[in-house]
Amino acid sequence: MPLIVGRDRSIKAIEHALETSDLVLVVAQRVLTSEDPGLGDLYEVGTVCRIETSTVNESGGRQIVVTGIARERLFDLRLDPGGYLVARGESLSDVHSPDTTRNEALFYNLKEIAREVVQLLPGTTESLIKLIDRIEDSAYLTNVCAAYLNLSLSQKQEFLENVLVESRIESLLTFMHKEREILSIQHDIREKMSDRLNKAQREAILREQLKTIRSELGEEPGEDAADELEKKLKDVQLPPEALQQVQEEMKRLRSLPVASAEFHVVRTYLEWMAALPWNKKTESPIDLKRARLILDEDHYGLEEVKKRILQFLAVAKLKNDIHGPILCLVGPPGVGKTSLGQSIARALGRKFIRTSLGGVRDEAEIRGHRRTYVGALPGRIIQSIKRAGSRNPLMMLDEIDKLRSDYHGDPSSAMLEVLDPEQNKAFTDHYIDVPFDLSDVFFVMTANVVDTIPAPLRDRMEVIEVNSYTSYEKVQIAKRYLVPKLLKDHGLREEQIQLSDDALQLLITHYTREAGVRELQRKIAALFRAVAEKVVLSLEEHEAVTHRVEIQADFLREVLGPEKFYPELTARTMKPGIATGLAWTPQGGDLLFIEVTAVPAGKGHLILTGQLGDVMKESAHLALSLTRSTLSSLLPIHFDFGNHDIHIHVPAGAIPKDGPSAGVTIFVALASMVLNKAISPTLAMTGEITLRGVVLPVGGIKEKVLAAHRGGVKKIVLPKRNEPDLMQVPKEVRDQLTYLWVETVEDVLEAVFLIKPAEAFFSQPAA
Repeated sequence: MPLIVGRDRSIKAIEHALETSDLVLVVAQRVLTSEDPGLGDLYEVGTVCRIETSTVNESGGRQIVVTGIARERLFDLRLDPGGYLVARGESLSDVHSPDTTRNEALFYNLKEIAREVVQLLPGTTESLIKLIDRIEDSAYLTNVCAAYLNLSLSQKQEFLENVLVESRIESLLTFMHKEREILSIQHDIREKMSDRLNKAQREAILREQLKTIRSELGEEPGEDAADELEKKLKDVQLPPEALQQVQEEMKRLRSLPVASAEFHVVRTYLEWMAALPWNKKTESPIDLKRARLILDEDHYGLEEVKKRILQFLAVAKLKNDIHGPILCLVGPPGVGKTSLGQSIARALGRKFIRTSLGGVRDEAEIRGHRRTYVGALPGRIIQSIKRAGSRNPLMMLDEIDKLRSDYHGDPSSAMLEVLDPEQNKAFTDHYIDVPFDLSDVFFVMTANVVDTIPAPLRDRMEVIEVNSYTSYEKVQIAKRYLVPKLLKDHGLREEQIQLSDDALQLLITHYTREAGVRELQRKIAALFRAVAEKVVLSLEEHEAVTHRVEIQADFLREVLGPEKFYPELTARTMKPGIATGLAWTPQGGDLLFIEVTAVPAGKGHLILTGQLGDVMKESAHLALSLTRSTLSSLLPIHFDFGNHDIHIHVPAGAIPKDGPSAGVTIFVALASMVLNKAISPTLAMTGEITLRGVVLPVGGIKEKVLAAHRGGVKKIVLPKRNEPDLMQVPKEVRDQLTYLWVETVEDVLEAVFLIKPAEAFFSQPAA
């Protein structure tokens, strides 16, 4: 047998043996980890061996081939001066039983079972059978069988120490009978199944063989993946339909080989079924006072929104059922729609989970993929339920207005089933393929605009508008929420910084222009980074305990640069032909300037610039027609529309603009040019016009009024039918402005130019 020798003492012993008798005593260690074994660490019986060959390997050790000669019991172990172990020993001879007949029977029995075992081995075994047939010594046969059986070191040591030949044969017969049974089972399986089993099925049978072998050897089989999954699924109270599906898939899993792709598909499916919270709920009783405290604690302002949410919770408490309209929070970015959902979840004691739907264009993102596809997964709804770990979380579906559809399907149609209380009790995801009850989920949507939400989907929602903040509200939000949070994020303390209300107001007015507070948060963070730098430099230079930094206007300009925004009205010189309008944008309201000029030597053409949409272009044509008809008696004698081209431009030409609400503004700008009268820079207007001269109401009044207030406007021309919408504007802003209500373009002319067409007609001399 080959042996590898690595220890210095053992190598020296081999070298000495090669120089003398070629004989060594090979003994096994009781404790394999001992690097310096003594007499107590070695077995007492070893084997005297002759070294047949010896080579030096790459690591400097020896690789030898030895032939066993005799058993030897060692004693008197000591270290030779040459650096190797030597010992005295006595030979142990084989002892035969005096019953020669029984001895011969045992010998032939062992020889026969050895031949049978070899014949059952796969492959060519003729040489081994011939070797067994040539052996006539029973002691030698026991040594050969014991050497090649799959035995542990201690078992082989027992055979080595046992000098009674017949006793060794009896022990070997016990082991070899078991080996023959195992090999016989394997042989029968191969014979029966080889013609009709493919590779994957054979692997499954081999696992069954492994179980049989373990059972025969008395070993307990380990838990496989199917057993573990079955235990998990027993702990989950599955609905009847889901339970039947799981049982069928579990049968498939046990019949599939581990290495097959189908095995992993089925296993992943069962893991999803076990992970879903089919009956887990987290909820606390509805407490309106506590809910109000939470909403006020987390958000400043938004009184109408808080009021609507509390009313919703009150109704839910009275009927003891949370089912009801699907809330949809609509407003520009940064006004706190997502954080409102978190506050509602905290008030209800539910888990909060957020899923963004922006840009989703595949129906499978909602309903899931069928398991026949590679890499199939459940849809976002089921994935969110799993992440929440509860079947009744508050699920916020962000950016519902940005769902898209293409050849993969229409995800908004799939959302209909999710949001409809009559259908979501049995929502079926394509991957799960069994109904899952979504009726206990509290859905809250968010969107920037309502117009792009598909009508059937919008019909299932109750829209709550979360609009712009006033400057005063932004100051309070910054002081109560943003500053404490950013102080913590930047490692600063309150005593190290002084940020006054005036500095905050300057920051809001001249460095940000938004409906929400997201950009304001970024600007404050930039200031705090500069403060942190000053504090650290002060500590390094003076080792001061604290260094207080006052944030004033000069510090703002030093850190943030020159002021980015100015009140638009003070930055412009109002000349005839310029009017200030009010526009709605997804980011809140904004001022819109309309500029009109007459180009002489023209042919009466209308020129429109500034990236105007179709609706706004139509408003421009309407305004020109109204100007020519309404002011025909007021035109100067020398002015002739037929000899002039009218050019209407809306600045910020890179930004697309559309909508009917600029009709009044365009009309006033044209009238200003024709009458050669400038409009007050503190006057703004909005409203849609018709060809009959009627002023129609428009949307976004709150955002437009807030934008006018931010821009320094003092008076606003508004459609009369929009008067009720003014109540949505915060009182501190509403009371600072003057409102001119109009129903026709004649009212507009009177409000803006303080003239009436009839009076102007009679004041003009006859042509």
